[in-house]
Amino acid sequence: MGIAYRKQSLQDLITQQWVILFGKKIDKTEHKWLLGPFGGTNGIGLKFIKHLAEKEHLIIDNEKKGKGLIQSIDQLNLSQNELNTLSQYVVDFYQNTANYDLELKVKWNPFFKVFGILLRILFSKRIEQLNVPIQNIKNSTELTSEIIHLFDSKTNKIKRTIWLRAFKSTGQVVYSGVYETCTIPSGVTCIKAIFPLPNGNATVILNPKVGKNGELILESAGQRIGDSGFYFLLKDSKGQLWTKYIKSFKDRLVVSSEDDKITATQTLTLWNLRVLKFEYKIKKLRT
Repeated sequence: MGIAYRKQSLQDLITQQWVILFGKKIDKTEHKWLLGPFGGTNGIGLKFIKHLAEKEHLIIDNEKKGKGLIQSIDQLNLSQNELNTLSQYVVDFYQNTANYDLELKVKWNPFFKVFGILLRILFSKRIEQLNVPIQNIKNSTELTSEIIHLFDSKTNKIKRTIWLRAFKSTGQVVYSGVYETCTIPSGVTCIKAIFPLPNGNATVILNPKVGKNGELILESAGQRIGDSGFYFLLKDSKGQLWTKYIKSFKDRLVVSSEDDKITATQTLTLWNLRVLKFEYKIKKLRT
């Protein structure tokens, strides 16, 4: 059995050992589709971007505008019928995400609110990651939406795309995630969101499809390792890789447009019960 790193905070050690005890040891070659950057033990936040660039010998692109979560909607390998149906406003948001700001509303299921409080106390503030508001937000609060590309100076190709979202009023980082596409074992192309954690990460793999009204629907709703869904990954004290697939935790994001206005609704469920709902207004910045 693997052993988590000893020299780290107690709460990180316990959660990592839980992943080892109840998860599965994986091979980096066989599970290449699942792998992504891991965080260090001294916080994530903004410093992670610099550390990742140094570790992978990449250059940080400081250009603020005109950068997207994906370079082309074609990366999702949607059918021609889906591409014809998909809203062009939604396409522009994904291809030029840095040109938009977000307004956020939050609604908790009161029965699960304690999980948000524990997450904030034990992890979020300390590691500068996953700072989900623990209060319901009925009136929209503004978020910045910054895309940071890390590229290879020799090939000039983008190697990593980071989406950094922070509260406009305080500058506090809400999410710092690495976004890319991946092909899961079934052959389906998905969007992969990687949130670095100490000695590991939380990874959400989302299966894309297009609704009848042109909305983009991203779902993580699989049943086992190899499906879309929520994964914890970590490296133990001997460098072995482990993952724990949380099949009871589901994520559904719907991005739609009406009269050139873009909105998004994200619903997180656990054991088929709604835990948390995010509602976004997505506003294009004036140029």
